[in-house]
Amino acid sequence: MSTLKVDAIRHNSATSDAITTAADGTCTAKITSIGGGGLSHRNLIINGAMNVAQRATSSTANGYAALDRYRNVYNGTDEAPTQSQVDVAAGTTPYTLGFRKALRVTNGNQTSGAGATDGIEIWQRIESQNMACSGWNYLSSSSFVTLQFWIKSSVAQNFQGYVLNEDTSQNTFPFETGSLTANTWTKVTKVIPGNSNLTFNNDSGTGLRVAIVPFLGTDSTSNSLSLDTWAAYNHPSNFTRDCTTTWYTTNDATLEITGLQLEVGPVATPFEHRSLGDELARCQRYCVQYNSNNASRDFIMPAKVLDGDDADTAWQPPVAPRTTYPTISVSNASHLCLNYGNNNNEAPVNFSSRDNTANNPYSSIVFLNFDLNASPLTTGDMVFLAFVNNTSGGYLRFEWEL
Repeated sequence: MSTLKVDAIRHNSATSDAITTAADGTCTAKITSIGGGGLSHRNLIINGAMNVAQRATSSTANGYAALDRYRNVYNGTDEAPTQSQVDVAAGTTPYTLGFRKALRVTNGNQTSGAGATDGIEIWQRIESQNMACSGWNYLSSSSFVTLQFWIKSSVAQNFQGYVLNEDTSQNTFPFETGSLTANTWTKVTKVIPGNSNLTFNNDSGTGLRVAIVPFLGTDSTSNSLSLDTWAAYNHPSNFTRDCTTTWYTTNDATLEITGLQLEVGPVATPFEHRSLGDELARCQRYCVQYNSNNASRDFIMPAKVLDGDDADTAWQPPVAPRTTYPTISVSNASHLCLNYGNNNNEAPVNFSSRDNTANNPYSSIVFLNFDLNASPLTTGDMVFLAFVNNTSGGYLRFEWEL
């Protein structure tokens, strides 16, 4: 092995050095990009390290149900799959790279076999404006984004995935993981070129879908698709190439993913780890959830009484929500009450909302009305929206999901 010893490195047309070395083995470098992308905030994926799970750490529900920003999508199954947040085992790679959590899909018992309309997918949808303003020249085939992730399966096989441009003109980019060794973490990297048919509007709608596919039936696949290239999307027959059925027909088979990163440039740079607070704030643009503490006086937010049976509040979410009116859900209507007077509670509480984000997209104020079935309140008083005393497992959820 040889060593190049220099004091500085300079382009032959430059007037100053790009890299200046020091006697202690360090250097000063004038870096303008990493792999063609930004020096920070490179990862266009939210919650790529799988650390945030506001709703639950395990769920069999279809849709957004467990880990933040990851949509559990399944149809035609005999038994629903489970999406869960699990620990990455110590001593493994990716654990040694700083990953402590993974998203796991546990298959159900698909007793009728692999049907043509069956499917299990994990999606993350990225806002169109985030793609349009990312710095990727997405109309050029010589400009790239790079997708990387770690994946582990309890069953040895090849898996499919795809990237879908969901804006005005829809195009799909199918890819494969390659053959995985059972119960062994494998890193997958895909370099994705731009294409003149792609469209990303500068708005808060869906721009790009990144999908990992444990299984899709033949109604949604086609072996005529070329891998690692863009193709016009022809719903529903060409998401991916045909899927191997072994994992899907194995009861309780598992598939785990972590370290999902999508960045501008043709190089997979080291994963951009973000603090839990930073990642949670990004997730709360799409979902904010309050959980009960199984305690008395478990307050959520104050409100002002309008008349005997309802109250209003101006609630400020932690960050500006993606769009206007939230979808509001509650664990059970009987779990919430208005706390008034000398610690009196009245339940259930009926919700309605309006906001001003349509007029000001940077505002995070959401106006809420709480209506009771009885009229114990006094006009002008202050009350609190709260969980009923000693409620276990209660939640109040606001969503602005894609």
